[in-house]
Amino acid sequence: MSIVVGGVRELWYRRTVQLATGSARCDGWALGPEALERVLPGTDGARVFAALQRPWRWQAGRPLLAARLGAELSEQGLALPTTLRTHSSSDGSRKLLLAMPRGGSVEVVHMPRAAGPERVTLCVSSQIGCALGCAFCATATLGLERQLTAGEIVGQVLLSLHAHGPRHPGELTLVFMGMGEPLHNLTHVAQAIFVLTHPRGLGLSPRRITVSTAGLVPQIALLAELPRRPLLAVSLNATTDALRSELMPVNRRYPLETLHAALVAYPCRPRERITVEYVLLAGVNDAPDDAARLADFCAGFPHQINLIPWNEHPGSRFRAPTEAELDAFLAALLRRRPALVTVRRSRGRDIEAACGQLARLSPRGESAAPRVTATA
Repeated sequence: MSIVVGGVRELWYRRTVQLATGSARCDGWALGPEALERVLPGTDGARVFAALQRPWRWQAGRPLLAARLGAELSEQGLALPTTLRTHSSSDGSRKLLLAMPRGGSVEVVHMPRAAGPERVTLCVSSQIGCALGCAFCATATLGLERQLTAGEIVGQVLLSLHAHGPRHPGELTLVFMGMGEPLHNLTHVAQAIFVLTHPRGLGLSPRRITVSTAGLVPQIALLAELPRRPLLAVSLNATTDALRSELMPVNRRYPLETLHAALVAYPCRPRERITVEYVLLAGVNDAPDDAARLADFCAGFPHQINLIPWNEHPGSRFRAPTEAELDAFLAALLRRRPALVTVRRSRGRDIEAACGQLARLSPRGESAAPRVTATA
């Protein structure tokens, strides 16, 4: 039996087609070459698209477009986010607080690699706030203000690249692990991925894009059908339904057995693995039995396990594991089954830019911008 109701799939495809063709209210940054030709008759859509999507060719932070084209595209929603504040970490990463054109603000994290050729991981947001209410995540304290449009997602990427690099798309890794649940906003995330991977624009490889979800099962199946499909990461964080439902309310609707079935059914490509993210909370989910159950959960599908020592944020009741506790969990995990396991040494912890810390706070803990609720 399909885990996706046909009506959901049909509605999602209809909305995605509207975005791609420009038949809905247009959002200029979200339009591909063909759609640009429809909304700008008589222009070369491929040339306009390339000018929009290659930020190293911009001038004064804007694309080099004829005045008429710029004016017409502005009418179609061509407005970039504005940088309100930038915090720099001692490890070289940056947290950018961006004001969205349609109201509200989000955070983006720009993380250059410390060694080797210049490579950057860019962590972008898909929503203003988040509705899923995970107990250990600072973004959950905001609630959901609204979804970001595809153009606002693309705008985050282009603005960050223009300001901080890299200048070559092959040096960029893009992760949807910022504010929000990407699969809760799948239509706009999918359209943003279509634009960012288009060969006439940035031409990012879908295999250099990762979408992380808390476990929205129907949308996982829809993600698998994208023609330019990114990599999938699933935030698990507990191995019993009782604990996972306490930490992650989404588990009450899509419990572990249902989520596991969706991951087993996921059509991984050759050499592709699903990343299973596991935030370690000392004394909560880091016992040897938790490690054994985590290994068993992952056994039915191609995977790699990413252990994430919890990153503290103001007002939370949790504690990060010590190095000894982390090592003990890792040893118990590998005793149970051989696996590819990595430990995420989160970047930008000193500026509240690490995994689970994004809540529009300054490094001193106060709000970095007023809460703004935008009109649709």
